[in-house]
Amino acid sequence: MRSSVYTPLPEETDLSGFKFFRHLTDTEIGKLNYDKTCQVYKKGSVVYREGSRLTGFYCITKGILKIYKTGIDGKEQIIRFVKGGDIIAFRSLLSQELACTTAKVIDDAVLCQIPYNTLLYLLQNNWRFSHWMIQILCRELREANDYITDIAQKTVRERLAEVLLLLKDSFDVDENNVLQIALTREELANMVGTATESVIRLLSEFKQDGLIDLKGRKIRFIDINTLRRMASI
Repeated sequence: MRSSVYTPLPEETDLSGFKFFRHLTDTEIGKLNYDKTCQVYKKGSVVYREGSRLTGFYCITKGILKIYKTGIDGKEQIIRFVKGGDIIAFRSLLSQELACTTAKVIDDAVLCQIPYNTLLYLLQNNWRFSHWMIQILCRELREANDYITDIAQKTVRERLAEVLLLLKDSFDVDENNVLQIALTREELANMVGTATESVIRLLSEFKQDGLIDLKGRKIRFIDINTLRRMASI
């Protein structure tokens, strides 16, 4: 479901600040802006679904999305959360495979879609961009390998501590050390890879131990160093 309430403003479709495009020439940036299609997505909208055929990749200029896979039992396994400045769906596009994940908006977003042919043109005509793309793919492969290792070797307590710190690094905290993304307990559990009840119990224990404070979905960090030691980072 797409829900467009207004046409994105020019500043909401600006791709010049994207690290992903830092190796492009002014002419290539111009082609990128000419070929892009930008759309407003409201909270709860699905940008693409697992198993769908993609025609382009997406640049997020505003908002927050969750990227997840769906298990046999219908349970979500959240791969990551993404925000303004991130790109999604380019790996399935490059491999010409069906989308391997679903992207769902959890905070009103603006996304710009870049067609497959535009991506091919940039890869074929700019070796610096191609090399940069390979580096990004290798980094994501390393992160996937790390995640598999964590699932196999770390306890649920250690994984939850690590997830909280990863969210802090990705979304930062405010002046009161409150995490700047509010997630449900189920979403946290789906990211950790455990039952919701386990996350609820462990968050309560973290609070009792003076590591965090909780107010609804808001999480405030109190003792980050202990969390790092617990997560074995």
